[in-house]
Amino acid sequence: MTAYRTIVVGTDGSDSSYVAVEKAAALAGVSAATLVIACAYYPTDDRDVAAAADVLKDEAYQVRGSAPTSEILRTARDKAVAAGAKDIVERAVVGEPVESLLTLLKDVDADLLVVGNRGLNTLTGRLLGSVPSDVARKSRSDVLIVHTTR
Repeated sequence: MTAYRTIVVGTDGSDSSYVAVEKAAALAGVSAATLVIACAYYPTDDRDVAAAADVLKDEAYQVRGSAPTSEILRTARDKAVAAGAKDIVERAVVGEPVESLLTLLKDVDADLLVVGNRGLNTLTGRLLGSVPSDVARKSRSDVLIVHTTR
């Protein structure tokens, strides 16, 4: 088996995605690989932020700037360190998750992409596609789909 040098894992801040982060981190730790933790997001404009602030009131700070993405990456890093990863890079990427992950794979010359299986066996996933199935179909790197939901 070929040792992986660079592993990319996607997270959206869900418990399911953190399971994938932990699995990728454990693999990176035993392989002495670099772990790139990615979180894709869409930037918001001022009108979206104002509308969210009206609804969220005191919790509105959560939608301003890159705070949610930064917090997701910080939490993922903590989980990755606990799971054994040593060399960790955090990347917030703008855009749709599948294309963002595939672009990042090329940018960092990754050997492996790790994603959770959430959405894989849902009706919506079958009709519209899901992150795990779309990246598995489109990636030129190895893809590990971690069973994070049953």
